This record gives sequence, structure tokens and C-alpha cells, in this order.
Amino acid sequence: MTLILDPQQQSARTWFESLRDRICAEFEAIEREAGSDARFDYIAWDREAPGLPAGEGGGGVRGVMKGKVFEKVGVNVSTVGGTFSPEFAKTIHGAGEDPNFFATGISLVAHMANPHVPAVHMNTRFLVTAKRWFGGGADLNPPLPRDEDTAHFHDALKAACDAHDPDHYPRFKAWADDYFFIPHRNVHRGVGGIFYDHLECADNAAFDAHFAFTRDVGDAFLKAFPPIVRRRMNEGWSQEDYARMLEWRGRYAEFNLVHDRGTLFGLKTGGNIDAILMSLPPMASWS
Repeated sequence: MTLILDPQQQSARTWFESLRDRICAEFEAIEREAGSDARFDYIAWDREAPGLPAGEGGGGVRGVMKGKVFEKVGVNVSTVGGTFSPEFAKTIHGAGEDPNFFATGISLVAHMANPHVPAVHMNTRFLVTAKRWFGGGADLNPPLPRDEDTAHFHDALKAACDAHDPDHYPRFKAWADDYFFIPHRNVHRGVGGIFYDHLECADNAAFDAHFAFTRDVGDAFLKAFPPIVRRRMNEGWSQEDYARMLEWRGRYAEFNLVHDRGTLFGLKTGGNIDAILMSLPPMASWS
């Protein structure tokens, strides 16, 4: 990777990679507790950018683990730069007149073996066009929702939001409810979480504030999700429970392939196909 990064870009990249390391270590620890020796496999990739030698458009690392508890979990980090296509540039904040961009971030999706353990998604990112901003969020996707788990997850995200702005949680929760919705099914993808975008960094003070919030979102996810996994991973389940999980995985796949902006961004900017589509479940069903 030969991108030249400024201090803000390097700080964001370093944080996302460190968060990846902590999350993967915790997920591997859960597998050890379940009697599994599963570990993450990491594959580095270079972005293929038209007109640029390999690596000069940046790249990333795809991490995937398939275990006893985590049937399939992907934790990816990427740092890329280049030029949007003219039509795609019109859809990106700050890129309408100048199509050059930089993006660094972490993306995580976990599909679980036990239907009582919710699937989960988390993503945080820093983008630079003619503007600079942070975005991201996390949402819980249980096939069999439990009020205790939903409250635990939301409480952790609310605490992270409230430490910065009391308006953050109601605003970003509503944004998640609106975004993680499948219009053709008229259902939400799961029980929600938070989603935010375009937290602009017009100066260093704004960068520091929004970066601190984004770090707290990542820490809140790491605090919230593993206890839910440990609480549910040994519960018994029926074939009806498993069928319900496969049905909801199908809806998750529909959302990611039809509506998810992150999937489109990766495909439109020359990202690694396997890394982009790691969000798809290993098995799903449609009636």
C-alpha cells in the first residue's frame, strides 16, 4: 500500500486497525471458551485502480473466521484512494465537483451458528473528498429477538452517544431505523442500533470531536456484543428456530445486495470482491 496519508488519515487508519485486532481477539476467545480452535484467516489485498500500478490505490486486509459459535464472521479493514467515476461522484458527499477521494474504515458482519445468538453488523469510516467526515454505526439482527439483548445493545450505544451529545442517540437510532429497512418486505432488518454519516471535520477541533465519538462507538460495540454471545451461545434450539434463522439471513442478504450503500461503495471503487461480499451469510433460505 503506497498511499501517502496526512496525520488525520493515518490516525483514523491506525485506530480502525487496532479496533479490528481487539475485536478479533475477543471473538477468538469466545471460540476457545466453546472448545473450538477456530481463528481468523487474514488475506491482504491491493485495490485495482484504473491507470495506477498495483497498490497505489491502497488496499486492505480481509479477516474471516468460521467456528463453533461464529458460523461465519468477517472483520475487514481498508484504506483506499483514487478517483470516483463521474456518475458515482455525484452521489458522494463533497465529490460532485472533484471526484478524488480517500476512505479508511472497518466493517464487521457476524453470522452465528446458534439461532438464539443475534447476527450483528458494525462499520465505522473516515472519508475525504472536497469535505472530510466520519460515518458508521452498528445494528443487531436476531432471528429470535430477546428484549434483554436488544436493551443491552441499545444501552451501550446510547451511553456512547450521550457522552458526546444528548441528541445523538435519538437522532442516530431513528436514522438506523430508517436505513436498515427492507422496503420490498416492509420490515426492518433487525432490532436496530445507530447509524450516522457526514459528521464533517471542517477543522482540527471538529475532527477530534467526531473521531472521539467514532472511537467510542467502536468501544461500545466491543462492550455490548460479546456478552450477548456468551449469554446465548449454549442455548438449545429447534429445527423451527434454525429455519427462522435461515429465513432472516435471506432478508439480510437481500438488504445488502439491493440497498446497502457500503456494498455499492466497495463495488464502485474497485474494492476486493470477497471482502465486500463477506457480509453474505454462509447459508440462507427463501420460501
